[in-house]
Amino acid sequence: MKITWLGHACFMLEEDGYRIVLDPYTGVEGYPELHAEGHAVLCSHGHFDHAAVDRVRLLPPRESPFTVRTVRCFHDAAGGALRGPNTIHVLSSGGVTVAHLGDLGHPLSPEQIADIGAVDGVLVPVGGVYTVDAAGAKAACQALRPRFAVPMHYRHPPCGLPNVGGVESFLALWPEEAVCRLKGSSFTVTADTAGVLVPSFP
Repeated sequence: MKITWLGHACFMLEEDGYRIVLDPYTGVEGYPELHAEGHAVLCSHGHFDHAAVDRVRLLPPRESPFTVRTVRCFHDAAGGALRGPNTIHVLSSGGVTVAHLGDLGHPLSPEQIADIGAVDGVLVPVGGVYTVDAAGAKAACQALRPRFAVPMHYRHPPCGLPNVGGVESFLALWPEEAVCRLKGSSFTVTADTAGVLVPSFP
């Protein structure tokens, strides 16, 4: 499975040439307008920075190598009363399972952890304010016990929502040797993929 960070909370997952785009954005400060192509689009919730499906050009339909499961949760710690629901997408293909946590806004319950199940990787928001903060993101990773984690939904000037935190607070919670800053925006998951992976924006 190839994973590409397209900015903010948007990723493209690829297997055998099939592409799924998750949480396409528009109107996020500093980022250019998104232009992506995919066979399918999945959105964790309906906010502008996660559901800009018109920014993704759909490719001709074909059979998907992915299986996709969803787990319901909330965008806040008040049962959705502040910002509504959030959907976690769990995608599996080629022997790899990855969970995109969307705008998770609260600690995962034992039931949600069980529903997500065993994962190789998590794409986890870390910036706080609208999502869990750095400590909450680390707690989600500890609960799910993936081999690798990719932070998302943070500010890296000039890009990102202006009032959310950066990635450094999250990275500081991990041993230095566990953090890998990638030279590009993409990586391919192998049996050796592990730790906290930080893609660079194209």
